[in-house]
Amino acid sequence: MIDIKNITKSFGSLQVLKGISLHINQGEVVSIVGPSGAGKTTLLQIIGTLESANSGEIVIKGKRIDKMGPVEQARFRNQQIGFVFQFHQLLPEFTALENVMIPALIAKKSKKEIKQHAMELLDYLGLSDRANHKPNELSGGEKQRVAVARALINNPAVILADEPSGSLDSKNKAELHQLFFDLRDKFGQTFVIVTHDEELAQLTDRTIHLKDGEVINETPDNDENSRTDHPIGQEESTDGIA
Repeated sequence: MIDIKNITKSFGSLQVLKGISLHINQGEVVSIVGPSGAGKTTLLQIIGTLESANSGEIVIKGKRIDKMGPVEQARFRNQQIGFVFQFHQLLPEFTALENVMIPALIAKKSKKEIKQHAMELLDYLGLSDRANHKPNELSGGEKQRVAVARALINNPAVILADEPSGSLDSKNKAELHQLFFDLRDKFGQTFVIVTHDEELAQLTDRTIHLKDGEVINETPDNDENSRTDHPIGQEESTDGIA
């Protein structure tokens, strides 16, 4: 699904990434961990075309995204990549349903079909009764589930999550982590998650450790077993995320 070869990135004289190479399989849930300043978020932004590398190659679904122009990158990002951020980034003036619909409206899909699909996602995430509420009327867990629905609306191949549970309490955190595996098993997306949460990292199929802009360790790839033997991947319930 994702091939990264020798990615480097500097900001002025500071070299943040020093030749990162990774392969991420379709349907994997992969965590990226490391101390602050290791380059985790920068790498995630480069994978998501929100930032450009200084050198190297990135291939997603067979497409060299580093060779695309800005317009082509924006179209690819909208259609193939979903984002979940630490602080949900919902637009306060819009309802939960409208926030979920926005990426699909940008893609110029049928408004009727978009609304139906958005409601299906909210229903799957246990939020159908909150569809017409604005973000200030939702709890932290509900906001983050709306953000997850928004990331899924265009059926992207890849979900990129940056500290997605960092602002949640322990109960909501555990249930959000559960949700990622449920979604992988239901929709088949690949998840790449930057996190400081050791519990989440231990649950993922593979953990990539960064330090000072380099991969220093990578756990064995459990992808062959992850879809059938992973204890969380077998769970179905998403109830209780408040």
